[in-house]
Amino acid sequence: MQSNRVAILLILSIIAISFAAIFVKWSDAPASILSMNRMYLACIFLLPVVWVNRKEFKRIGRKEAVFFVLAGACLAAHFALWFSSLKLTTVASSTIILSLQPIVAMAGGFILYKERASKTVVLTICISIIGVVMVGWGDFGLQSSTVLIGDLLSFCSVIAVVGYLLIGQNNVKKVSHWIYSFCVFLSAAMWLNIYNLAAGIPIRGYNFDEWKIFILLAIFPTIAHVIFNLLLNYVNTTAISMSVLGEPVGATLLAVWLLGEKLTWLQLAGGAIALIGVLLFLVRQNSEYDVMKDET
Repeated sequence: MQSNRVAILLILSIIAISFAAIFVKWSDAPASILSMNRMYLACIFLLPVVWVNRKEFKRIGRKEAVFFVLAGACLAAHFALWFSSLKLTTVASSTIILSLQPIVAMAGGFILYKERASKTVVLTICISIIGVVMVGWGDFGLQSSTVLIGDLLSFCSVIAVVGYLLIGQNNVKKVSHWIYSFCVFLSAAMWLNIYNLAAGIPIRGYNFDEWKIFILLAIFPTIAHVIFNLLLNYVNTTAISMSVLGEPVGATLLAVWLLGEKLTWLQLAGGAIALIGVLLFLVRQNSEYDVMKDET
């Protein structure tokens, strides 16, 4: 795949995933219910493509199945933890923690796959992290135990999503990204279902307005995860995590527009800096990562 196509897909994923926080804020349903229904509905939406590619299931051996289940567990934990964080604090405060994802991804990539990041990659990551810290600086100033718990949950969700991506980086090549996404989404939904049953959280009884939010979550932000699974064939986990740095900026701007959350000039400047860092990374990603050439 050509580097410009990779960059375009990463940009589209940033736009799509930025809506997740807004949809969660609109919902009164428990975080684990939001996550579970999002995953089940995403599987339903993927069924036509999965049916066309159903022969690929034969490629999945016992080892791959175990990794798919583990990836689903990590994804389930990510959604449940992050959605819970959004219930406790503002969009900017929760999403700012996601800026640590590239650092965690680099550490995980080095430990598991002996990947090393160049000075250019480190520089672009630092630029974006400075920007997103500026975006959420005002929220970090809130002296509230609820906000601190929300921040902690968001950080734990970062660890979970990096685990999900690291597992996928070494296993998504076994099948197409469609089949991989379906298997992992279904696994995540089942893990969340088990958790809801064990915790006594009502699975039924949600009104039509909540189901509209479930559907929106299953379509727009989930598109980003399908794109991520596709791109794991061409770039590593750090590259994808770097692109996610655009989410705090996008989500914060959407929160201002749709939720009425306030935005300061410091946050505006930070958003611009973060986007510059992401743009620099996307421009340089072809030379920094092993991007496969488009055979066509």
